[in-house]
Amino acid sequence: MKSKLIKRVVAGASLLLAGLVHAEITLKAVSAWPEGNLFSVNFERFVAKVNAEGKGVVQINYLGGGAKVMPPFEVGNAVKNGVVDMANVAGGFYTNVLPEADALFFNTVSTAEQRNNGAYEYINKLWGEKMNVTYLARSVDLLPFHIFLKQPITKPDLTGMRMRVIPAYRPFLESLNTQSMLTIPPGEVYTALERNLIDGYVWPVIGIFDVGIEKQTKYRVEPGFYNGEAGVLINLATWTSMSERERQFLTRMGVWLESQNVEMAKVVAEEKRRQEAAGIKAITFTGSQAQEYVKKAYDSAWAAIIKRSPEHGPKLRALLTKS
Repeated sequence: MKSKLIKRVVAGASLLLAGLVHAEITLKAVSAWPEGNLFSVNFERFVAKVNAEGKGVVQINYLGGGAKVMPPFEVGNAVKNGVVDMANVAGGFYTNVLPEADALFFNTVSTAEQRNNGAYEYINKLWGEKMNVTYLARSVDLLPFHIFLKQPITKPDLTGMRMRVIPAYRPFLESLNTQSMLTIPPGEVYTALERNLIDGYVWPVIGIFDVGIEKQTKYRVEPGFYNGEAGVLINLATWTSMSERERQFLTRMGVWLESQNVEMAKVVAEEKRRQEAAGIKAITFTGSQAQEYVKKAYDSAWAAIIKRSPEHGPKLRALLTKS
C-alpha cells in the first residue's frame, strides 16, 4: 500500500513537472518606434502571427512602441538588462553598448544567405557576449538610403554644403567633401532646412513625409546606398531559459518575419512616385560614376567600423557583404 502511494506521488509530481516545463511562456516586448510606423509594422505582424500560432507555446505581450513607452535609445539597454524580454530596435540605437552594431546597416547579402554563411552565428555570439541578447531576426530590410538636397549637384561632390549627419554615415559625407556636418534631431530637420542652416540630409527613401521635410526638399540623389535595419532582440537569459521547442518556434517565426521584407521593393517604388508628385526630382548618377559613388559609401563606412573594432570588423564585413 505504501509502495503504491509513493508511486502515485512520484507520478503526479512528474506530470506536474512536465506541465511546468511545457507551460506557455509570455514575453514582454516593445518597439523603438510608434505603432504603425514603417519600422514597426513588420514586427507587429510578427507579434500577431506568434500569438495566433503559438498558443500553448509562446505568447508576446506587446507594450507598444516609441517614446510613449520608453525613449528609443534606451530600448537596447532595456532588453540587455531584462527590463523587457524582446525588442524591435535598430543597431544604430545601441552602438554605445555594441559599437559593431552599425555593421548591420551596411550588409549587401540577403538574410537567407546570412543564415547559411555563418553570419547569424557570428552575430549572435558577438551580440550575446557584448549585449546579453540573441539576434532573432531582421524586421526591416531592403530599405535604401539617399542624399536629399535643396540645390542640385552635377557630380558626387558636396563641396561647400552643410549636411545633417548621424555617426553611421559621417565617413561617407566626409569622403564627398562636405563643408560642415551638424547633428540635428529628426524633429528639428525641417526648421534647419527652412532657416538654411543645412543644405541637405541623408534619410531612408521612406520617411520624409512623416516629418514634413519634403516641403523643404527639391532633389534626391540616385542610386541609393546602405540598408535600413531593425531587428528583433531577445534577452539572453530569457532565450536560454526557453525549451528547445520554444526556441525552434520563435526561430521559425523569425524566418517568416524576414520573408515579409520582399514587399519593400513595391513600397520603395510607390514612395518615389509620391516624392515626384511632391516636386522632388531625381539626380541620377550612372555608369562608373554611380559605381564609384556607391563604393565610396560602403568603403568609408566599413573603414570606420574596422577602425573602431579591429577584431570583429573585418570578419563582419566578410560575412555581410559580397566580395
